[in-house]
Amino acid sequence: MKKKLLISTGGSGGHTMPAIALYEHLKNDFKIFLTSDKRGAKYINKDIYNYKLIEIPRISKNPFKLPYIFIFLIVSFFESFFFMKKNNIEILISTGGYMSLPLCLSAKILNIKIYLFEPNIVIGRSNKFFLKFSEKIITYFKNLKNFPEEYRHKIFFINPLLRKKIYKKKENSENRINKIFTILIIGGSQGAEFFDNEISESMIDLFKDYKISLIQQITNENKIKTIREKYSEIGLQSELFSFNDEMYQKYNQVDFAITRSGASTISELVFFNIPFLAIPLPESKDNHQFYNAEEYFNKNLCWLFNQSDYKKENFKEFILNLIQNPDDYFEKKSNMAKFSYQNTWNNINQKLLALINEN
Repeated sequence: MKKKLLISTGGSGGHTMPAIALYEHLKNDFKIFLTSDKRGAKYINKDIYNYKLIEIPRISKNPFKLPYIFIFLIVSFFESFFFMKKNNIEILISTGGYMSLPLCLSAKILNIKIYLFEPNIVIGRSNKFFLKFSEKIITYFKNLKNFPEEYRHKIFFINPLLRKKIYKKKENSENRINKIFTILIIGGSQGAEFFDNEISESMIDLFKDYKISLIQQITNENKIKTIREKYSEIGLQSELFSFNDEMYQKYNQVDFAITRSGASTISELVFFNIPFLAIPLPESKDNHQFYNAEEYFNKNLCWLFNQSDYKKENFKEFILNLIQNPDDYFEKKSNMAKFSYQNTWNNINQKLLALINEN
């Protein structure tokens, strides 16, 4: 009889996409359950996955909300506890975040094995708290920051988790050279108003000197209409869209990307050998987006700009130089191919199964 395994996730796509990849890797060898809150639910196809919604309140510093949050957390804990007990869950894999609190606590009380997953180079606060109760922490980085030394033996390194259809998309992709240099602009699952405003203006300025085309994520439908009109006025060819989890469908249409530094997005760009400029989200917890990007920058896989250093004229000159003097561009593209060659579905699948079955 297959062991029963629960994957808990929620919040942003940065937590939910790897959880879906984990589900796909393990579904043939375990009876899998998947839980998330409402924020994560929008990324999950309920017809495909054995899914349960467990709503969990976001932690707030507002003192007036604390009683409500405390009561909500207690309700979430009991819902998690009885769900895991009823379904005889034997293994929990938590992708971190505030969503993990009632589930990991329930697993500890029920003596369920806990595995943590950390996609960022800076360990999240929830994962750090539950480290002592876990079997291992699955991560893309061997040199996790803010990591307690006494638990370093629990680090289990794997290549970045990607959904199976992403591997298939790359297998079926053809090497192509765009007639017009095409830039992908993505702000991640939470969008990026800075990209909508400042970067869009830079693209208009750049287009005056060099003909480019854009595939760009915009935060909402109203802004799509406004920005589309601006681009159309000058003849800038663009495809504008709000966030969707099929972003990988765009990758073989682009030459270069401008992006935030969520672990899932930059892992996918490296996998598809798309050189990119990372502009980390300044408000990311523990500045984890900057440190994610810095790790790739230090391996000469990307360029890195701080948002606070942005100046429209300098930005335009950087892009122009990249296009007209492409040696650095092609070097990064080559480095990406070397970096990601071991990232195969079978390699990761075997490592995950070996990890869970040996403990």
